Amino acid sequence: MTNSNSIIKGGALDGDRYRVIVSTDIGGTDPDDFQSMVHLLLYADSFDIEGLISSSGIGGLGRKKDIFDVIDCYEKDYDNLKKHSDKYPTPDALRAITKQGATEFPPYAGVHSPTEGSELIIACARRDEPRPLYILGWGGIEDVAQALHDAPDILPKLRMYWVGGPNKKWGPHQYQYVVDNHPNLWIIEVNSTYRGWFTGGNQDGQWGNTEFVKQHVAGKGALGEFFDTQLEGTIKMGDTPSVGWLLRGTPEDPSQPSWGGHFVRAWERNYSLYDHLPTEADRMEEFGILELALPLGENAPQDAEAQLVVENQSIKGHVLDDGTMRFRFSPKAARVFHFTIKSNVSALDGQTGAITAYTPQADIAHKASSHLPNWWTDNPDREFAEEEHSGGHTVLGAKTVSQWREDFLQDFAERMNRCKG
Repeated sequence: MTNSNSIIKGGALDGDRYRVIVSTDIGGTDPDDFQSMVHLLLYADSFDIEGLISSSGIGGLGRKKDIFDVIDCYEKDYDNLKKHSDKYPTPDALRAITKQGATEFPPYAGVHSPTEGSELIIACARRDEPRPLYILGWGGIEDVAQALHDAPDILPKLRMYWVGGPNKKWGPHQYQYVVDNHPNLWIIEVNSTYRGWFTGGNQDGQWGNTEFVKQHVAGKGALGEFFDTQLEGTIKMGDTPSVGWLLRGTPEDPSQPSWGGHFVRAWERNYSLYDHLPTEADRMEEFGILELALPLGENAPQDAEAQLVVENQSIKGHVLDDGTMRFRFSPKAARVFHFTIKSNVSALDGQTGAITAYTPQADIAHKASSHLPNWWTDNPDREFAEEEHSGGHTVLGAKTVSQWREDFLQDFAERMNRCKG
């Protein structure tokens, strides 16, 4: 096994202590957040956790009760955990900082109204504390967007690692709000690198996604048993690289290696605006934002409404004062996406279109945006990409995580043993 302790220095495992808020869509669209929450709580003695926010506005499914369910398991293992470290927070302390975030789809503006979650972010960021506040984004960015809208003075204190790709697909409005209104935000926009936690690296024997759970997680206390019930006992933990980034590495310099990957300065965030329906011949960057501004026509009803149907999404249209119906969509892979409009507006109903998304070339890394001075993203150099055979996708940056697979899984296995006493 590669000895990461001699290769990667710094991070929480070297004693650096970070203030952390986790914003998660746990209980929403993907059960892997439950796995990531188990992992986080095993390392809860390594951080000053100041907030756990259920941010599930993309579907309204998740609630802070889902976080409480994992804390309940943590409580059962707490006596064993604290034998190894007196810095584990009490279960009640964790419950006290668990807050509900957005539960509704955000409007076209990207922000709506304050939530428990957004207010907690503001309160923590405004504390008289010299250390920055690290926000680990496991779901939609709506509570962060709301906090920045309500209290823009907090921006310099924030450092964010956001698993953006799949979450941007479900929440393009709040993302675009942040890009347009808070371009100085310090953020790592992780659209694909996170996949290295479960894709690539050494998958042999005990290091396989299923075998690792069988050998090192299942049966290890209440947390291990709970983990094993998620995703049929197979590792995904797609949000855990955000924790890995703080555990081992140099968080203040995203260009350096870490268990959460390494990154490059972001180029201009891809945004494509059409006043007509595009076709397959039209191209845009994967994970960019496609916006359609389609004229309603003279005979549109007063209560005009529409849905843009793209695969498993039905995207609500928004009527603006300029007489257009607006849709925003983010393609999460490099391929063709077809869409159809369903509407009570005759000029729109039944209309179809398409867009071809492509993976950016490596040289785009040399075109860092001066407009986004603190924005980081996946390394586009193909040297660090994984090729996913199921679907044939090029996963940019994934090897910057998967190369440390044995190291972070071995450490995880040792942590799981704490639950036994």
